[in-house]
Amino acid sequence: MGIELLENGLSVIVSFTRIILEGISVFCIIIGLLATLKFVIRHPSVLRDLPFFRLRLCLASWLALALEFQLGADILATTIAPSLQALAKLAAIAIIRTFLNYFLGKEIETEREFQEKNLTR
Repeated sequence: MGIELLENGLSVIVSFTRIILEGISVFCIIIGLLATLKFVIRHPSVLRDLPFFRLRLCLASWLALALEFQLGADILATTIAPSLQALAKLAAIAIIRTFLNYFLGKEIETEREFQEKNLTR
């Protein structure tokens, strides 16, 4: 009975934390969208001057952060029900999100380097 009580308590804590992480992820995307829109409003010429690196860099940074929180939420969700199917799903999600985050990070790095190169000219 004591172990079941601990398992139920842990399940509640994990579920609550997972929801918080997912909410933070959504919040990061909303902040990224608002920051990007704010940048466009302050610098409307960015829409005419393609490529618009600063705009992409702003949104990409927030998306990368949101992906990190989503991955954490998925890991927690698997701790509650560690079935073979749930673990396989987590592995697939982790691989996809890791690749997305890796390439998003590379794009951010390239954008920053390009931006710094153009600012020094």
